[in-house]
Amino acid sequence: MNKNITVVVFLVLAAGCSSGLRDAASPPPMATGRTVSEQDCSKAIDSDGGNLLCREVTEAERRAKIAEEERQARAWKEAEERAARERLERERAEQLARDEAARKLREAEEERLAAERRRLEAEAARKAQEERERLEKAAAEARALQLAEQEAREARQRAEQEARETAARECRRLEQERSDGRALLENFVATYGKVDEFKGIAGQISAFLGKARKVKPCPPA
Repeated sequence: MNKNITVVVFLVLAAGCSSGLRDAASPPPMATGRTVSEQDCSKAIDSDGGNLLCREVTEAERRAKIAEEERQARAWKEAEERAARERLERERAEQLARDEAARKLREAEEERLAAERRRLEAEAARKAQEERERLEKAAAEARALQLAEQEAREARQRAEQEARETAARECRRLEQERSDGRALLENFVATYGKVDEFKGIAGQISAFLGKARKVKPCPPA
């Protein structure tokens, strides 16, 4: 009720002032390009520029404005929350992407290290195989050389044995021939030594047979 009385008084004063001004001089018309700031007369006036239009705001309009302000506040809050969620989701996606990139990088590095390890192991195995083959070849060559030397030694020993046996056989053969010859001479002397015709030669044969013999023994076979 007091607000209504205040508005009526303000309007009466404004009308009187306006009448007085019109009586003194007609004011210029209001510029049509200026903005009109419509405000609630029950609240403090905000003179932020433009033409002021003061009017009584009904309770329904006030509730509607409050509801609109609350709706806008909720919308703004929801927008902020949605933006925060989107930011968190974006940051989470970026973090997941970074984690995935780091994982792939680790896997690539592990695969590179594993490949390098496999290469080194293969190289070591190849060198070990080559060393085994070299040692086996050297051992085979050594065995072949030993076998050749043994065969040569055995062949030499067989040749030497055969030479000794041949020499012994030849010595025995010559000794047998000498023995057979002496036996023939002794038999000749015994058989024909008394014959006048052979007495001279028989005496020579007896003198020959009576000489000491220097017989060299035959080597063992």
